[in-house]
Amino acid sequence: MTSQKVRAGRVDEYQRWQTRTNEAAREFEGFEGSEVYPPGADAENEWVAVFRFSGIGYLTAWLESDRRRELLAEAQGLFEEPPTQEVLRGGAPAEQAPETVTAVISHVVKPGREEGFLRWQEKVLKAQEASPGFMGTEMFKPVEGVQEHWVVVFRFDSREHLEDWLESDARRDLLEEGRAYFESYDVRKVGSAFSGWFRFDKGAQDGAPPNWKQAMSVVLALYPTVMVLNLTVGFELDELGVPGYIGLFIGNVLSVSALTWLLMPLVNKAFAFWLVPSRARSRRVHVAGAALVVLCYLLFIVIFGLTAH
Repeated sequence: MTSQKVRAGRVDEYQRWQTRTNEAAREFEGFEGSEVYPPGADAENEWVAVFRFSGIGYLTAWLESDRRRELLAEAQGLFEEPPTQEVLRGGAPAEQAPETVTAVISHVVKPGREEGFLRWQEKVLKAQEASPGFMGTEMFKPVEGVQEHWVVVFRFDSREHLEDWLESDARRDLLEEGRAYFESYDVRKVGSAFSGWFRFDKGAQDGAPPNWKQAMSVVLALYPTVMVLNLTVGFELDELGVPGYIGLFIGNVLSVSALTWLLMPLVNKAFAFWLVPSRARSRRVHVAGAALVVLCYLLFIVIFGLTAH
């Protein structure tokens, strides 16, 4: 992950350069994907680019390549200062609601204080779990020969909740305590998720909801989607004489798109109290959430039963 402050008036040039850089990385073995995140409302002109490779060896080959060096040399005049770089080893991309905000904090840990730093991070995690809107965190240890920083990535469901945590007294006190373990730290905020339908990471009991909750949630979003498409697009395709196998393909494309980018983020947010493992800790919450989903099922059945007739 790299972040760079683009000079005023050079954004168009930067975007063209970043596109060429993405295309160059795509030609390297092990490349899995890339994303570029524009500055947030309070991030001035800082752009963040994420490159994903299937292994550290493949990533190192790209980072040390002549092609990348040439591209960096071309871009020297585009940035206010040299870009910063973090290697996050072992993470996985996560799809989240559009308003989700990710914070990336890199720490320079004092030699010999690693164990204390890890214990301190556990205290930070417990405080974060009590903070409204917290969605999970991941820690990335230094990668020998590539970078020496410890990197922590955590997510909140809105920029407001993230700012509340960053400016809280609890975090301020923890930072004072943590200075015994790290020499410096750097915070960067990405106003969008790092690109599943479910993932909440460490701090949310290390993963996604149980399979039965995932299945119930997908059905909750899928049933009305399919019904609406059948009553609108499906009807029109039948009237136009489109073969059924083509109509089914079109319907699948539309329903998967609606689920991925619209409905599942809404369901995840509305039922976060039940889906996020760290929030659904009591039997009452499990039962209440499942009952609410079933109630929604019944409501949809009644609505579409009346509509279909």
